[in-house]
Amino acid sequence: MKKVLTIAGSDSCGGAGIQADIKTMSALGVYGMSVITAVTAQNTMGVFDVLEVNKEMVEKQIRCIFDDIEVDSIKIGMVSNGEIIHTIKKLLLDYKGKNIVVDPVMISKSGYFLLKEEAVEELKKLIAIADLVTPNIPEAEVLTNSKIENEEQMKSAAKKIYEMGAKAVLVKGGHRCNDANDVLYFEGKFEIIKGKRIETKNTHGTGCTLSSAIASMLGKGLSVKEAVYLSKEYITKAIENSFTIGEGVGPVGHFIDLYKRGGVDFE
Repeated sequence: MKKVLTIAGSDSCGGAGIQADIKTMSALGVYGMSVITAVTAQNTMGVFDVLEVNKEMVEKQIRCIFDDIEVDSIKIGMVSNGEIIHTIKKLLLDYKGKNIVVDPVMISKSGYFLLKEEAVEELKKLIAIADLVTPNIPEAEVLTNSKIENEEQMKSAAKKIYEMGAKAVLVKGGHRCNDANDVLYFEGKFEIIKGKRIETKNTHGTGCTLSSAIASMLGKGLSVKEAVYLSKEYITKAIENSFTIGEGVGPVGHFIDLYKRGGVDFE
């Protein structure tokens, strides 16, 4: 079994962060492992507080994994400060980490800033060692200091992020008002990953889920293009089968096939 590591924050209500990552990895047939960078107090209504794990503990978690287990792929999500980002980058270089997917988590859906402003430049250095970066439109705007309102601007942003050193960039179009198409820039070419907009409020953890799905596919030996297309199919199905668990934004259906086989009632 392939082994995939997520380096990210914990979500107490289980819809995003490492919880979503490990659910996704399990659903896609890889063994999920985690390094926790922060503990969040959140529910479907939003993020209410964040407690960062210190860089020494982050380092110890990473070393424990790599000193014992072969890591086939790595997904990096919420990393809130520059010191932690620098530590992660150094260790991944030291351990020759492979199939690195960076999801540049910056702001929660409820508007909570998860990445400190002064850490953006350090994040760009982490992007430089990534095999794939998966920003949504607001994140791509911060990284490129530009406005994105159409497909051509998505392409321009993807190329700018690629020039930071990443081997491939996927700019996600879910924040667009007219479609849910993504733009992949890889090996000097653009690819439009077609999507359909699904009318649901329950989209908690979609970015975490997509990036961990891609990391899982890369860990299984698929190409970047194959991994992105199959992961897009997975997240689309998960959103189609999202459900309500609280008063706010509910989770997507990570285990929808298992739930259906088990006769789970979502009402």
